[in-house]
Amino acid sequence: MTKLEFEAILDKCCALLSTEAQRVIFRTSEQFEARVRWVLNDLMANSEYVIDFKPHPQAFPDIAVGEYGVEVKFTLNDTWRSIANSILETQRVDTVKYIYIVFGKMGGRPDVRWADYEQSVIHVRTSHVPRFEVELSTGSIAVKKSLFEQMGIKYDDFRELTMPEKMKYIRAYAKKIHPDGRLWWIDEGQGDTHTLPIQARLYTNLHAEEKTRLRAEAALLCPRIVESGRSRNKYDDMVLYLLTYHGVICHQARDLFSAGSVANPKNDNEGGIYIARSLKLIENEMREAALRLDDALFVEYWGESVPPQYRIKKWLTKADALAKEWKPSEMLFTET
Repeated sequence: MTKLEFEAILDKCCALLSTEAQRVIFRTSEQFEARVRWVLNDLMANSEYVIDFKPHPQAFPDIAVGEYGVEVKFTLNDTWRSIANSILETQRVDTVKYIYIVFGKMGGRPDVRWADYEQSVIHVRTSHVPRFEVELSTGSIAVKKSLFEQMGIKYDDFRELTMPEKMKYIRAYAKKIHPDGRLWWIDEGQGDTHTLPIQARLYTNLHAEEKTRLRAEAALLCPRIVESGRSRNKYDDMVLYLLTYHGVICHQARDLFSAGSVANPKNDNEGGIYIARSLKLIENEMREAALRLDDALFVEYWGESVPPQYRIKKWLTKADALAKEWKPSEMLFTET
């Protein structure tokens, strides 16, 4: 099968999925990926290729078709941008030479499109490990240079490098995009941990609306914050999330949820558990974050994929298991 023939199959696949999505949207990434597999399987029924319906859960790309691969991306938001795979690619499917993205966008007017993977990678950011970001071009969005064009290396050459060699390119890229900013680094030789430099901002200098949004995201992704006040390191994940995903330095993390100005802004002297009171005040923002945030974040921070409509319920389950002096599910999100 030639590249043109496979791309023609992708055209048909995306056209069919777009029609289906415009009738009834796909609700979860799992549902969408499963449907992509079935459609590709049907379109190639008369070929020598067989779709694997039980691949390794961390395999990259998601679907392997001989020397062709499809990485499936999905969002309920109205955007063609998404967090993608780790630059490590430890579960790379060796037989795949050419990778494409099939992207299901369910927000706004539902649509499904495909694109060349290398051309769609437009940025890299770090969390626990550096991850690519992808974005598909549209008629209203100018085509951006791919990350690999910006770094001056082909994707196939980049992926063959060792991690320290990859990080040299990423450091140089970061210096270029933040030439005048104060950058955070970790030393060369630190391996594959947090390595992406970022332009730092102080949490205390943010506008109130952004502070609330970031607190809600961090609280949702990092339920350890409900642990006992005597628990060590309970704010570590939250601090690293704010730093690596938003470039925000929070040097007094405890104050984000236990300070009187946050938990008791009315100064009503009613007492209570300050962490519970502070979370109660941002319930709406946490619900919004649960629907908005990329599934890859929940896989990373929770260790599992959870459909948006079930994320608050799952958070409560996790929080109940972590809190020792109170039960979050009895005090938070009690209104249906």
